[in-house]
Amino acid sequence: GEQLLSLADGTPAILNGDTGTLTLEPDAATQTAAQNLLRDRQIRRAAELAAAAQPAVTTDGHRVEVVANIGSVADARQAVEFGAEGVGLLRTEFLFLERTQPPTEEEQFEVYRDIALAMNGRPIIIRTLDIGGDKPLPYLSLPHEENPFLGQRGIRLCLARPDLLRPQLRAILRAAQFGRLRIMFPMITTLEDWSAARQMVEDVRAELGVPPVEVGIMVEVPAAALRASAFAPEVDFFSIGTNDLTQYTLAMDRTNPAVSEQADGLHPAVLQLIKLTTQAAHAAGKWVGVCGELGANPLAVPLLLGLGVDELSVSVPAVPAVKAQIRTLALPAATNLAEQALTCATAAEVRRTVSSG
Repeated sequence: GEQLLSLADGTPAILNGDTGTLTLEPDAATQTAAQNLLRDRQIRRAAELAAAAQPAVTTDGHRVEVVANIGSVADARQAVEFGAEGVGLLRTEFLFLERTQPPTEEEQFEVYRDIALAMNGRPIIIRTLDIGGDKPLPYLSLPHEENPFLGQRGIRLCLARPDLLRPQLRAILRAAQFGRLRIMFPMITTLEDWSAARQMVEDVRAELGVPPVEVGIMVEVPAAALRASAFAPEVDFFSIGTNDLTQYTLAMDRTNPAVSEQADGLHPAVLQLIKLTTQAAHAAGKWVGVCGELGANPLAVPLLLGLGVDELSVSVPAVPAVKAQIRTLALPAATNLAEQALTCATAAEVRRTVSSG
């Protein structure tokens, strides 16, 4: 807090990013322990990077795709270097930010094409524009909303503004000739949302006369998970956005410091919604990915595998470590652990169960 601002320049300190603790003027033993921990991590990191190009296969032969969340062409190139098997989430908001007008279809096409070429045949999931009142764009003149997280955001905004969505879909479908592009719609809550968005894809595809691409949805609200069995025959895939799914399930704003620590993705209610989604998807022959922060959480990885998640999409730097962890796991044990977690009463109990498992 404010006390840090009064510290003298040069005050020795150790910041532990895992625990969020700051140790001021550490003694020699504490400094040595921190240096040893850092050295061990550097050694482990080097080993993970050396094996990053290898697939993530559990000890009993179950393969899990590990892909990357990216937001630029540079990210795509780095993702390949770090062993990502594709892109599980291309955030397209970067194309619309820090501008005085929306990007043109041609501008978007060039970026999607360049990312497709950089990924060299690996699959890429492109999320359509995901903005709302909480992250407005000045040139859109969006009205102020008292509760933007429950307002016109994601697909709701894009369906209301086809002048934004249609050029983006045209650009994606045109760029699909250069790679394995897939389209994903954010904030899908109802079948009506899905049907309208899917129809727009078909309309644009007919205009362009291009082949179809896979189209899926993000599972970010409980309604989508609870009704996954209704969506499953319609969509090509599901991607669970655990950050927002946690926020909406627990009714806790993850950007509010007063409650953000309690917005825990390992809460049994969140895990139950993930399980409902994977069960419905697999029953219909569809696959499920996770593209939230949970996918790179070492405590969550075995649970997600045990819950039936097929793909983990994580930040680019996390790809090698997640792959390395998966190689140490056995699917039957992960499944058993997930079943235990679903019977827990609290997120804290889930954490204890995983840590002791």
